[in-house]
Amino acid sequence: MTATAMKDESTSSKNRKRNKKRQRNPKPSSKEEPIESKLKSQKDTKINKNNKHGGSSSSSSSSSASKKRAKPSNFLDMLRERLSGGQFRMLNEKLYTCSGQEALDYFKEDPEMFDMYHTGYQQQMSNWPELPVNSIIDWLLSRSSSLVVADFGCGDARIAKSVKNKVFSFDLVSKNPSVIACDMSNTSLESSSVDVAVFCLSLMGTNYSSYIKEAHRVLRPSGMLLIAEVKSRFDPNNGGADPIDFVKAVCDLGFTSVLKVKSFVSIYSSPSFFFLVSPMRKILILFFLQDVSNKMFILLHFKKKEQLDSNQKTIKWPELKACLYKRR
Repeated sequence: MTATAMKDESTSSKNRKRNKKRQRNPKPSSKEEPIESKLKSQKDTKINKNNKHGGSSSSSSSSSASKKRAKPSNFLDMLRERLSGGQFRMLNEKLYTCSGQEALDYFKEDPEMFDMYHTGYQQQMSNWPELPVNSIIDWLLSRSSSLVVADFGCGDARIAKSVKNKVFSFDLVSKNPSVIACDMSNTSLESSSVDVAVFCLSLMGTNYSSYIKEAHRVLRPSGMLLIAEVKSRFDPNNGGADPIDFVKAVCDLGFTSVLKVKSFVSIYSSPSFFFLVSPMRKILILFFLQDVSNKMFILLHFKKKEQLDSNQKTIKWPELKACLYKRR
């Protein structure tokens, strides 16, 4: 065998060995990705997309659907709340600008309006930092439970539910067996039959003075009259009544004002007090009469005189500002 033939045979043998080695360990092409890898990659991509858009997750899908369903419900609730709030403001204004008898007749024709009014009233109360009725309840709890109480404009009769006293609860509509529906200027109580008369945010009619006159009629001598009202109604700088004029009118009816400082009573009761300069009187009234710690309400205390003055006075009742709620 020649040298050239031996060299060709050697080269051929090496090529055969190299081909066998390639067949045993094939090298994947850098241009073509294995099928398994492709499938896994596609699956991972699909899962990632579904997770991103909420397509394959049942919880995401149900959550998305519930959100879409919740929108109309929230909108309807908001719409109902606005309509209810608007109707409450309309009814509230009507009660402040009509007489008690007119309000009684109005709710007799449509009792559902009374429910609507008190629903709106409860919503308003939920925004108040404190409730004046609670101050009256605390006052009653600190005294004898034998005192008979007349609650004029009782609402949900909270006072009757909170004390052991005998309480006559009056309002325009009776939604509770314990509530007596009536015009508060003409109750069924006998004269001089109760110890405490309460008006908690209820001096609403244009004839509010007739309610106080009725309270004077049914109170026993030395009986207490408690009046809780919104402060803005007694702010003459913003269209409200002068508190001095209001207190004077109540006292002319046959009451004395029970003030915080006993030594001031003699000063206030003297006729010369009302000849003081108006700003000075106002300062004294605001300091001694009102609860300055409460920014929204005042609580006035009066005691019925033992004997009426022989000289009947012409009482000048100030016009009380209507308490109108703003749209929120």
